[in-house]
Amino acid sequence: MTVIRVLVVDDHRIFAESLAAALAAEQDVEVAAAGSGPAALRCLDRAAADGRRIDVMLVDADLGCAPPAPGAARSGPTVIGAPRAGGAERAADGISLVSGVRERRPAVRTVVLAERDDPARAAAALQAGASGWVAKDCSLSRLLAVIRGVLRGETHLPPALLTGVLRELTAARKHRTESERLVQSLTPREREVLRCMVAGLGRKAVAERLFLSPHTVRTHMQNVLGKLGVHSTLAAVALARRAGVGPAEDLPAVGSAG
Repeated sequence: MTVIRVLVVDDHRIFAESLAAALAAEQDVEVAAAGSGPAALRCLDRAAADGRRIDVMLVDADLGCAPPAPGAARSGPTVIGAPRAGGAERAADGISLVSGVRERRPAVRTVVLAERDDPARAAAALQAGASGWVAKDCSLSRLLAVIRGVLRGETHLPPALLTGVLRELTAARKHRTESERLVQSLTPREREVLRCMVAGLGRKAVAERLFLSPHTVRTHMQNVLGKLGVHSTLAAVALARRAGVGPAEDLPAVGSAG
């Protein structure tokens, strides 16, 4: 019998413990639980270090969005790293966690558990790397079917969301294509400056990185904004991200003053 190892990530202790207990009652399922995004990543890292795999991560779409009630009890070992009342451990939201896990542990399949249907967020979850979007109040048999399905490479969405999600993905692709076209209109130097902007570098830092004068960098930045059709660095960075432009960490040192 092949054992499926599941990690439940939810900052609502009662829900996490109840779901973990229900899943663990299955003969072929082993369950761990974490109460925040950072705790989930640590759990995945420890499992990998111990030679144990996590097959599927079930993550709350609203992870970290609702603070725990004042004075809420935090006893018990089941939920690892649940958010503390004083905010000592800030939880990432669910979709950001999905993206982080895809980068760090690409073999782990992720399923987002949601309290409401939301085509835009479901589409964002799929783009982040999720294999499914499931209602929190679905039956245990349905959830088990999704868990086993994503391990076979399937993608699971509620039928009522399919049309909306497809519309969102199509719109996102259209925006991405337009963003890519605009980025391609930049000169090589302007693209280097844009990547520095994506990395969060200010004008002085860009000048030092590319061996340019601050005045020249300012001109390049103004040209980038104009060609991209935006009016702020934040908007330029958002467009660049849609086009798949990464930060400047891997840029070679440039000695010319162009």
